[in-house]
Amino acid sequence: MKSSAAAFYDTLRALTREIVYTDASGRTLPLEEGIEAAAAWIVERTAAGGKLMFVGNGASAAISSHMGTDFWKAGGMRAMAFNDIAGLTCIGNDFGYPHLFEKPVEMFADPGDILVCISSSGRSENVLLAAGAARAKGAGVLTLTGFKADNPLRALGDANFYVPVEAYGPVEVLHHSVCHCLLDTIVASKGRK
Repeated sequence: MKSSAAAFYDTLRALTREIVYTDASGRTLPLEEGIEAAAAWIVERTAAGGKLMFVGNGASAAISSHMGTDFWKAGGMRAMAFNDIAGLTCIGNDFGYPHLFEKPVEMFADPGDILVCISSSGRSENVLLAAGAARAKGAGVLTLTGFKADNPLRALGDANFYVPVEAYGPVEVLHHSVCHCLLDTIVASKGRK
């Protein structure tokens, strides 16, 4: 009988091979090609002056914060996460929880930016509204989702990474790994250390 630790890592290894990448047209690419395509898109947009903005709730907020910092520090591009507690409580109080990310995206997004939307279920209303706000401002949308394949957030992205399992732990771990892989691919393409 396998230990729970062995089973956990066996599950992660298996799910890593099952991550699905799709583009805005619904075209599916193998994960490695999807990483390369999304990384090239990020480099193109940020080299032209665009920025990355990250949103997510709970663990996805922690991933957003971490990656917002790493993309500017290690990747040399403008990047930020919309998860300042004072801002979130202000927006939640004044506009309502569904608008937590929509309002900052409306204020700070510019054409050519990319909004990275992280949601395990792909059904978080505040993340969905942010994606819509990004589209309205002419920004691109990159999604990281899990749970159901037909989740609504996945349908809103230009680049989409989907983890096919209905369990928060594996989805969150693999979302974080995809973000790191994107960053490492970008750093390698720029010859940075």
